[in-house]
Amino acid sequence: MPSPRTDLFVTGLVLGAGGSSRLGRPKQLLPYRDTTLLGHVIATARACRFHQIVLAIGGAADEVRAHVDLAGADVVVNESYGAGCSSSIAAALGTVDPGCDVIVLMLGDQPGVTVDAVVALLEGRGDAPLALCRYDEGRGHPIAFARSTFGELAHLHGDKGVWRLLGRRADEVTEVEIPGQIPLDVDTPEDYRAVLAQAGLDESAGVHGAARTLA
Repeated sequence: MPSPRTDLFVTGLVLGAGGSSRLGRPKQLLPYRDTTLLGHVIATARACRFHQIVLAIGGAADEVRAHVDLAGADVVVNESYGAGCSSSIAAALGTVDPGCDVIVLMLGDQPGVTVDAVVALLEGRGDAPLALCRYDEGRGHPIAFARSTFGELAHLHGDKGVWRLLGRRADEVTEVEIPGQIPLDVDTPEDYRAVLAQAGLDESAGVHGAARTLA
């Protein structure tokens, strides 16, 4: 397996701007372990010891600021969050440090991503322009983007823009093997239950009010 370059400046980009239209309440604030979905992902990003963390928020931005620990993150508000994840990436790129060599993209509603997965991704990517995780069932986040791709990142569209970019540049994508299931994300109450189950959290036990949020 290729070794990571230690001279690279790595920015962790967390997307937490979703409008939660299908859930009916801000998914960023759903209880998860001793924090919230978004709070857990930000804590994971901190533990990765990135040189910089950029957080894109949009839907329920004021509530997120009030209830989620955003310490250590450069926060960007994406007023166009309804246009999909790509709009949050574009909004955040202006805050990414000019010296950044690699962006690691993490989803704010995907708390199953681990520090070990991020470390493995950075170790396994070598010098690839694009790298993603290959779990037991297929491809998933986090995803790493080298500086040579930043221009294209700024011009993606919709929720699937990143995956279309990966398709266009398929011969430049490195897949890094990560054992286990693809981390789930949250769009509906059923998704939230599945995320809790994947983490081995018992909803019926009232994990910090998790069951009550679905009532």
